[in-house]
Amino acid sequence: MTTEQTDESASLAPGQLALDFTISQLKSQDDKQLVAKKQSTKRTLRNTGGRAGRNGASRKSATAESMAKQQREISVSEFFAKNRHLLGFDNKRKALLTTVKEAVDNSLDACEEAGILPEIHVTIKQTDQDRFRVTVRDNGPGIVKQQIPNVFGKLLYGSKFHRLKMSRGQQGIGISAAGMYGLITTGKPIRIVSRTSSRSTAHQYRLAIDTKKNRPDIISDDAVEVKWDHGTEVSIELESAYNRGRQSVDEYLELTAIANPHAHFIYKPPVGESIEFARGTEKLPAETEEIKPHPYGIELGTLMKMLKETKTTKLGPFLTGEFSRVSPAVAKKVAVAAGLTASTWVSGVNPTAAEKLYAALQQTKLKAPSTNCLAPIGAEAILSGLLKGIKAEFYTASTRPPNVYRGNPFQIEVGFAYGGELGSDARDGDDNGDSEPVQARVIRFANRVPLLYQQSSCCTFKSVVETKWKNYGLSQSSGAMPKAPIVILIHMASVWVPFISEGKEAVADYDEIRKEVKLALSECGRRLHQLLKRKRKKAAYSKRRDVFTRYIEEVVDAARAMTIFDKKEFRDSLITLSESFTEQADMEFDDHGKVIKRKQVPGNEYGLADTIVVDRANGDPPTPQLLFGDDVNEDEKPAKATKKSTNKKRKRS
Repeated sequence: MTTEQTDESASLAPGQLALDFTISQLKSQDDKQLVAKKQSTKRTLRNTGGRAGRNGASRKSATAESMAKQQREISVSEFFAKNRHLLGFDNKRKALLTTVKEAVDNSLDACEEAGILPEIHVTIKQTDQDRFRVTVRDNGPGIVKQQIPNVFGKLLYGSKFHRLKMSRGQQGIGISAAGMYGLITTGKPIRIVSRTSSRSTAHQYRLAIDTKKNRPDIISDDAVEVKWDHGTEVSIELESAYNRGRQSVDEYLELTAIANPHAHFIYKPPVGESIEFARGTEKLPAETEEIKPHPYGIELGTLMKMLKETKTTKLGPFLTGEFSRVSPAVAKKVAVAAGLTASTWVSGVNPTAAEKLYAALQQTKLKAPSTNCLAPIGAEAILSGLLKGIKAEFYTASTRPPNVYRGNPFQIEVGFAYGGELGSDARDGDDNGDSEPVQARVIRFANRVPLLYQQSSCCTFKSVVETKWKNYGLSQSSGAMPKAPIVILIHMASVWVPFISEGKEAVADYDEIRKEVKLALSECGRRLHQLLKRKRKKAAYSKRRDVFTRYIEEVVDAARAMTIFDKKEFRDSLITLSESFTEQADMEFDDHGKVIKRKQVPGNEYGLADTIVVDRANGDPPTPQLLFGDDVNEDEKPAKATKKSTNKKRKRS
């Protein structure tokens, strides 16, 4: 101690001195422990690479070798078993719809490819509180025995993925995914019975899917006796829920019958009586042909892969044989633009030359792809389907010419059904104003398959909302659907429909597709506008006639009181006079308000193309077979007015 500290401690009591010494000693010990703890923490962080667990404790870190032991290949079945919502199995109600949809789509494709008019039986039977067994049978060509396990027990297995040809299925994943979902939720395998002809034996398989290896696990394989000559029957038990109304199996089958009038459906729901959707036409859709890829629809990597896998040796035959719409002259021009020749060896095209070749292909003006790979529904079949499924007053349809997106040909078709039992339009004067305005409904199709989910994300629905329906006489709020009693059918036919997900529920938004949809909507909208304009004009003149004729009796009585005359003759004269002054009520008008006088034909009294107007108040509509050109007599067709006859009518007037 120093002298000052000694003097100061001498003035303190002995107990106080001892206490101060003890406190100073404890502080020095705490400082030493704190320093030791910091040094220990630094050593721990240094050893663990700067990572430490909670409370300063070290944790076991993974190394490259330990991580490598955990890595393995993931099969597509295992992936979709864990992410089944991507395929449309995200809830019980949707799972039932997706299962029926995939089975019916496969049946329709098989029947049409074999040239058979489809007859499809759909049966849904409840086996437990949340369990249903779905059975779908068709009269198609059947499946050979060796292929049954692969078709129904392996994901991404099929014949449609690599073909540029219109078909409902695309990825070869739907029906096998439905069987996998049924196996996961109920543990019951999928059952398949198929027969190729009346002379062959029917084979029955019971399959499960090995999700780790994406291969079928055959439980049983038996020969069975069936009553039908050829076809395939699929039965899947799954955990699901059955409901009626929108986005249900009932709605799906109803819309499928509209888009496929050549098919006959017999549907047995779990509750209620059987429902039958009769065949509307005996004519199958046009047969489609497979086409080669178009140069505008490929990427550079795809071209380099094709150069490696092709069996041709020279560049000229490669371009003409592997692509569509590339003639020998065009191939020679493209090769020269890329600094090559038509005789260049394909094996000698290096990546730099392939990049120049790809740029030359994209810059060369080529014809659009061939459209014999498409089979649109057609305006007549759309009208037939709408007549069969929707009780309206006005029907019209339009099929756009083929167009191309990303080198893939596609066609857009639109159909309208307006009025009738859909409701009344307040702008027509038929509504008394008490009821709510009827909202328009859009039914979407892709390759004849109804799309029931993700409507707001679909390119076709966005096109409807963006159309200015006020130009066609319908009421519409900004950014909303038109408020009118109308059903709008939109169908896209393509060799490859750009769905936004594997569930195939909405069409991706491409500028080319949106443009074609809007053009088709405008064409049908103009026809509807003609009907609405004529109806409103005729209604105005009819109201004027009613006001005039309402007081004829009073005029007759007042005039009879002043003089003597024949009341009946005077009354008839006034009625004739009222009809002559309001004759516009019986006339037809064009878009410019001019009178149209033409001979009417059955089902097309307004003279509009691909249009049917039905008077629901006077009975049922005519049958679809009597609505179109081949069934109309020559003397009943609208006569073309010549210039000379028009001049005579003007002189008479």
